[in-house]
Amino acid sequence: MSETTGPTGPATLRADCGNCFGLCCVALTFSVSADFPVDKKAGDPCRHLRDDSRCGIHDRLRTQGYQGCTVYDCFGAGQKVSQVTFGGQDWRRAPESAGRMFAALPVMRQLQELVWYLTEALTLVPARPLHAEIRAALAETERLTRSAPDALLEIDVADRRARVNPLLLRTSELVRAQVRGKKKNRRGADLFGANLKGADLRGADLRGAYLIAADLRGADLRLADLIGADLRDADLRGADLTGCVFLTQSQVNAAKGDSATAVPPALVRPAHW
Repeated sequence: MSETTGPTGPATLRADCGNCFGLCCVALTFSVSADFPVDKKAGDPCRHLRDDSRCGIHDRLRTQGYQGCTVYDCFGAGQKVSQVTFGGQDWRRAPESAGRMFAALPVMRQLQELVWYLTEALTLVPARPLHAEIRAALAETERLTRSAPDALLEIDVADRRARVNPLLLRTSELVRAQVRGKKKNRRGADLFGANLKGADLRGADLRGAYLIAADLRGADLRLADLIGADLRDADLRGADLTGCVFLTQSQVNAAKGDSATAVPPALVRPAHW
């Protein structure tokens, strides 16, 4: 669903629609809102899904009111469920597997998201003392992504997150320690529409912060922890996001930016910026 182009991150953690059976266009629910023009139940194919599993309006999703599709990123879960979990079996040709395949997508997406964070953690030099633990957590999470269909549906994703999160938090602390002095702690803060234009947020803890429609123009977010932060419609024009920790493509896609926005090398600049 992502409208980004030229992925630069790990290929297995990027959506590969050519190897997916349009799962996100069928398995997910959406409702009439600013993100979607119609209602759709889980399990019902989107009206724009073609027989070749591609989107019929991919090049004009935003103008057609499907902004939500351009924000969604499956972290490669779609092709993994399609090609690994179900061995290349198309739900159209094997309707008896369709229900399990659709149920598997959100589970796989959450696991793949954890793989994304752990993979990033291994690239962070300040977190080197934790790399052995990170590798072990990554190996176990990747093992879970290769589970058989029924076993995959039984995975307690909340428990896996609870096991991984302390490691990611320690990683974040080591990285953000590079910024000297007192750093802002706005973890989980309600910053809806906040005026943060030009703010110095270097090394800030913004984990889970609500930054919906916040004005972050020209803000310095280098080495800030943005895991789980809600950046929908946040204005990032001219902001510096280089070196920020645990930022994902879906967060960037949900925000507003321009050619002056500095984006981490593992992510790509959204087409609508």
